[in-house]
Parts: sequence; C-alpha cells; structure tokens
Amino acid sequence: MIHPTRTDLMQLRERAAAVINSVAILKARRQALIRSFLESVRPFARSRDAIRRDYGRALQELNLSEGHEGIALIEALAATSEQDVGVDVTERNALGVRYRELAVHGPFVRTPLERNYGYTLTTPHLEEALHLFESILATMLEIAAFESRIKTLGEEIIRVTRRTRVLEERVVPALRADIKRIVQAIAERDRETHFRLRRFKFARWRRPRLPAGLPGA
Repeated sequence: MIHPTRTDLMQLRERAAAVINSVAILKARRQALIRSFLESVRPFARSRDAIRRDYGRALQELNLSEGHEGIALIEALAATSEQDVGVDVTERNALGVRYRELAVHGPFVRTPLERNYGYTLTTPHLEEALHLFESILATMLEIAAFESRIKTLGEEIIRVTRRTRVLEERVVPALRADIKRIVQAIAERDRETHFRLRRFKFARWRRPRLPAGLPGA
C-alpha cells in the first residue's frame, strides 16, 4: 500500500528512475543482439539460397546419370566412395548468450581420384552430381555451425523485447500514476494546512483585545 507521504514519493521517484534506466540498458542490449543476429543471418540466408540452387542442379545431373549408368551402378559406386563426417560441438558465448557451435572437419568436396572408383567409366553427369552433393554437404555443415547461434540470439531478442515492453507499458506508467496521486494528495494536504493556518490567523486577528489588567488580557 502506498502512503501519500514525501518519503514514499521520494522512494517512488527513485524506483521510477531505476526502471527507466533499466529500460535504456535493455534497449541497448537489444540493439547489440540485433546487430549480432543480422551479422549471422546474412551469410545464413545466402547459404540457404545457394543450397536450393545447387540441390536443383544436382538432382538434374543425377537424373541424367541414372539414364546412362543405371541406378544399380550408381548405388554400388556410392557404397564404395563413402566418407566420414567429423563434427565437434563446443559451447560459446555471445553478449552473455550461451549457444552451441559446430567445428566441422573437412574438406568434403573431393576430386574424382579421391572417390575410390574409376571415373573414366562414368559420365560427366555423375561427377557433376557428386561434386554438387558434396558441396551441399559442406555448405549445410557450415550453416549448422552457426544455426544454433541464430536461434539462441533470436530467442534472447524476443525475451528482452517482451521485458522492455512490460516495463515501458505497465511498470513505468503505474509508477508515474502513483507519483501523480501522491503529489496531488500532498498538494491538497498542503492547501488544507495553509487554509487552516490562514483561518487561525484571521480568527486571532478578529478576536477583541481585553483592556490591560483584566483577566485574559
């Protein structure tokens, strides 16, 4: 319960100033998070577009290869040219936000000589399809390396935005309304005190004076 006293008024003003300062800090943090988020999203968006483009081309080349080599041969060549994918997961921190980052062990794009089969027996369509699929794998792993950071930063931006909005739209207006009520109550009380004091002075001035030497003079 808020009492209309000058002590409570001072405390409310200090609290309002602290909340407004917190809002400014949260807004500055949100701006920093947004900048970091955009720096991560730009290459992410470009990589996604590149994957869609290369994947469409890879499927076209694979379909052409299936018409020449046949599915059975392609599956046999795929089994003999498998490669291991090495990934390490590490904990990182950006602006106080913890996220997981992937460290990828590559390279994944190989030359025809590194695929463990006689590339002279296949068509260029198969080699182009394999090159594109390996490039897509490398790009997807690069995306996964900072996808966790993007997701975590986005969630933190939403959390900070909600907290800032609550302070701006609920807490600060409520404090200002309480301050206004206390100021009005104190002002009204001061006017009443001033009015009573004036009435007391006026009544004392109007009271008849007794002659000297009489009781009550």
